[in-house]
Amino acid sequence: ANHAKDPAIVWEALDLLKEEDWSPEQISADMKCRGKFISHELIYRHIRADESGELAAHCRHKMKYNRHGRPNRTTKVKNIPERVSIHERPAEADGKRFGDWEMDTIVGKDGKGAIVTLTERSTNMVLMERLPQGKHPEPLAKVVIRLLFPYRKTIRSITTDNGSEFCAHKMISKALAPKGTKKPNLVFFADSYSSWQKGSIENANKLIRQYIPKKSNFNDFTDLYIKNVAKKLNLRPRKKLGFSNPKTEFFKQIANFALAS
Repeated sequence: ANHAKDPAIVWEALDLLKEEDWSPEQISADMKCRGKFISHELIYRHIRADESGELAAHCRHKMKYNRHGRPNRTTKVKNIPERVSIHERPAEADGKRFGDWEMDTIVGKDGKGAIVTLTERSTNMVLMERLPQGKHPEPLAKVVIRLLFPYRKTIRSITTDNGSEFCAHKMISKALAPKGTKKPNLVFFADSYSSWQKGSIENANKLIRQYIPKKSNFNDFTDLYIKNVAKKLNLRPRKKLGFSNPKTEFFKQIANFALAS
C-alpha cells in the first residue's frame, strides 16, 4: 500500500518539505506522479502537530493562517525520571549544525534481542551495537556511552523517544557532558506518537532494516555483521551531502573540532 498509512510515505513528504521547501500541494502532486499517495491536508496536519515549529518554518507563509488551532499537547511521561522534553532542546539543534544526535532501539522477532542505533543528524553517520541484555536501561546507557565517548567533545544533544529503556539517560548525560557541567543534560525526549521529531534515526532504522529485516532473529547475526551494516551505511553516498558519504563528512567535522579546540 503506497499511501499515507505507510510511515515511509510521510517521512518522504516531510523530507521534501525540509530539504526542498516545497509546499504541501507541490509535495502531494510530485509524490502522486511516483505512485505514492499523501494528501496535502495530511501534510499540513503533520506540520501543525510538530510543536518544535521546525516544519512550519519551511512553509512560505510559516503557517500563519492556522485556522485549525491545535492545543499544545506536551507529553506527560511517567516512566522516565527527570525527563527533559524536546521543547526545551536548544533551537540551534535544527539538524544543520554538527553534534546533534538521535537514538533509538530496534528489536528482533518476538521482542527478542535488541540493537541500539545512533545517528548524527547533519552527516547521517550511524553507530549501532547489539544489546546483549536487551532493553535494560543501564547496560544500554553503558553501550551508548562507549559508542559516543570518542566524540564526546562534539556532542550537543541526543534526542530519543519515551521508551523506558532510556530511563537511565542521566548516566549518558553525566558521562558525555563537558566536565564540571553543573546539571548535565544532553538527552531530550520527543513527544509520544511523534516519530517525525526524530526523523533521522527513523530513516536510519529503515535503511538498517534492509540488512536486518523486521522478522529476523537477532541471534542469527554476528557482531561483525552488525558492525558491517553500519559501515555500509556510512560509506553510502548521500544526495544531502553532495554525494559525499557520512563517514567522510563526520570525520571532517571531528577534525575541524580538534583544530578549533
